[in-house]
Amino acid sequence: MIDIAQTFHDNEMLLTGANGFLGKIILGLLLDRYPDLKHVHLLIRPRRGRGAAERFEADILQSPAIKPLVSQRGVSWIRERVTVWPGDAAEIDASGPQASQWRDRVRLILNCAGLVEFFPPLDESLHANVDSVERLIALASAIGARLLHVSTCYVAGRADGLIEETEPIPGFYPRRAGPADDSFDAAAELQFCRERIGDITLRGDGAARSRLAIQALTELGRQRAERWGWVNTYTYAKSLGEQILTKAAQQDGLECAIVRPAIVESSLQFPFPGWIEGGRTAAPLVLMALGGLKEWPMRPDIALEVVPVDQVAAATLAVAALLLHGQHAAVYQLATADQNPFELEDLVTLLDEEAAKQSTNGGTRPPPWLDPLRRLRFLSAAQVRERRRRFQQRLETARAVAERIASSRLPGNGAAARWSTALRTLGLQASFRGQTLDQYLPFILENRYVFETHNIRQAYASLSAADRDKLPWSPEKIDWRRYWIENQIGGIRKWVQPEAVREWKFKL
Repeated sequence: MIDIAQTFHDNEMLLTGANGFLGKIILGLLLDRYPDLKHVHLLIRPRRGRGAAERFEADILQSPAIKPLVSQRGVSWIRERVTVWPGDAAEIDASGPQASQWRDRVRLILNCAGLVEFFPPLDESLHANVDSVERLIALASAIGARLLHVSTCYVAGRADGLIEETEPIPGFYPRRAGPADDSFDAAAELQFCRERIGDITLRGDGAARSRLAIQALTELGRQRAERWGWVNTYTYAKSLGEQILTKAAQQDGLECAIVRPAIVESSLQFPFPGWIEGGRTAAPLVLMALGGLKEWPMRPDIALEVVPVDQVAAATLAVAALLLHGQHAAVYQLATADQNPFELEDLVTLLDEEAAKQSTNGGTRPPPWLDPLRRLRFLSAAQVRERRRRFQQRLETARAVAERIASSRLPGNGAAARWSTALRTLGLQASFRGQTLDQYLPFILENRYVFETHNIRQAYASLSAADRDKLPWSPEKIDWRRYWIENQIGGIRKWVQPEAVREWKFKL
């Protein structure tokens, strides 16, 4: 049984991505629960005219997630335990001056850096999610550190059923026919992508061509993911990063582990219930439901694999301690459905009930074109396509009539013009809503994921009761109805930027 407090007291850590949603909670939880830790180094990328120190001050110290700790301990206390370094994880030089200062000091690199966007331009996704892994592998080898990498459960790609933690990583792709299928090679895939990226970017010679290049790079990522069976560019790039890391472990003896969270959402308890930052993954679904959406393209028996951010942070720190002691597994999936599933039928019903309460209490009412009297319906992909086709057909017919009247000299032509504009807005809103839902179809309709979490439960069995209290991993105890009403809906209403909420409600 290891002593986590002593482990963090004896070992310095380099944390990347500390200004992200998960990274903030990892840093805050580490400082709060283990105040006698030796030291934490933060690698923060200067951005938009702000240096690393400025971003640390604005994005971390002033964040609501860290403010309780600042109020309790003071800024000087935090600065004694944290050093901020400017740099990009995807560009760090393993032979540079920073690395020389970390050598024989930093014993663990915890990589939370990454680009969590479904369909970005491929070069951006590879830079954040693959180049960073390659650079940190080299850095870990140069300074004598171990590497803990945060990935995602959804590297599994298109799949249905139980996703085991023992699935071999090198050569994996979701459409793989079996262990003998060696069609996919991560290094060859990366070389191909980088050559194509070079070809596309070399053709750009101005702002107009630059926009075309971005479109081409976005489409390239979509095509490569679809070719091999990943659901989006993000999960494709994350899998490539895992494969590069695992190969380094096998060939060069790098001590490493991979943490795979599922959908990271609002906090359960730390720093306080309901903390959430920005429009997290489930936010658009919540806002559509609260806006009155009744017809959902989803399978009611699928459990949405949501995990509170503080539970993910706690489990990640526990794995970090095990890795420092060499008592780690290769992969830890952090999910909930294998122990405590909450199916989409129950979730959407709950959200619909909350929407009704909101309307009854004088809140924002659903748009008139969403009939609140309709019952909830769960649609298949074919039904969704057919309903969209018929809706578009009726909309175009109505618009044609309105435009014909508006262009005539008949009485009421002014009202018809306003009607035409309203119909156009309605069409744009429906299109936006459909495009948004389409991005979620792999998770709510097309694949029924259940991620095995054997390794993290085994890990916690080796921790003391005191450490389990400090770093709780207890998804089986979550009351999902209470969590969604108080933490998720409450957190989105309070912490998602008000202008973002207004924008979603307008569009949806």
